[in-house]
Amino acid sequence: MLLRHINYFLAVAQHRSFTRAASSLYVSQPALSQQIKQLEESLGATLFDRTGRTIKLTDAGEVYARYARRAQQDLEEGQRAIHDVQDMSRGTLRIAITPTFTAYLIGPLIQGFHQRYPNVTLSVQEMSQERMEDHLLDDKFDLGIAFEDVQSADIAAQTLLEETLALVVGREHPLAKMDAIDLPTLSEQSLVLLSSEFATREQIDRYCRQHQVQPRVLMEVNSLSAVIEIVRHTGLTTLLPSNIASNRDELVSIALAPSLLQRTAVLMQRKGAYQSAAAAAFIELAHKLVADKFT
Repeated sequence: MLLRHINYFLAVAQHRSFTRAASSLYVSQPALSQQIKQLEESLGATLFDRTGRTIKLTDAGEVYARYARRAQQDLEEGQRAIHDVQDMSRGTLRIAITPTFTAYLIGPLIQGFHQRYPNVTLSVQEMSQERMEDHLLDDKFDLGIAFEDVQSADIAAQTLLEETLALVVGREHPLAKMDAIDLPTLSEQSLVLLSSEFATREQIDRYCRQHQVQPRVLMEVNSLSAVIEIVRHTGLTTLLPSNIASNRDELVSIALAPSLLQRTAVLMQRKGAYQSAAAAAFIELAHKLVADKFT
């Protein structure tokens, strides 16, 4: 059985259409149908129900799809392993990050990594933690940077840093000269916050419930850069990692006392996944940078 058969089978399973699958594979539909027929004959089982308006996997097809996806993933990892050059003269690394880390962490990390290994190709994408875990399990990324409340038992997480969220205000805000505020003062603030699709917002809401804080949320946005710009140009405040303000002269971070709003950032990988030299080097650099700059 050829790898082509597996790729063709998975394409039809994904698109639920021989026509769309053939188009995605840049082959003719008759050629694709013939390959699927050969696969079914070799397995002695019908993999697709062709009787309806759309193509559906049979029970046998559902079972085979699980193993086919696993085989495809293992073969792709094997290909990367063959091409992985230990001296880092070339290679690729795919990284996923949650949004708040783009504001202060990923820049120095990428700068340090690129300076050391300029010929390694990097792909960096920002996304939610839930989506990130799914993509790690599907082998679409090598590493993820998110938070410790990992949902999948097949994801391994190692602590990267303890992050503290603070009240972030503009330089001209009346509270800008304060080092800390108490929770009643926090309740008095007019806030702009990230929307509920962000893990940061969920953590803020949980903190407020635990401490019986009722924040006055006047704006919600789905962009970290928009939150920062709104705080810069209005009297509104926000709750964000204190490290974000430390990198911007126009912003000030004010600690929440006595109860800090903290969370643990982690590096995530799929358990048992092949770890390339590039991934190992990035992990080592991440720990060193955090130790040098953020602790």
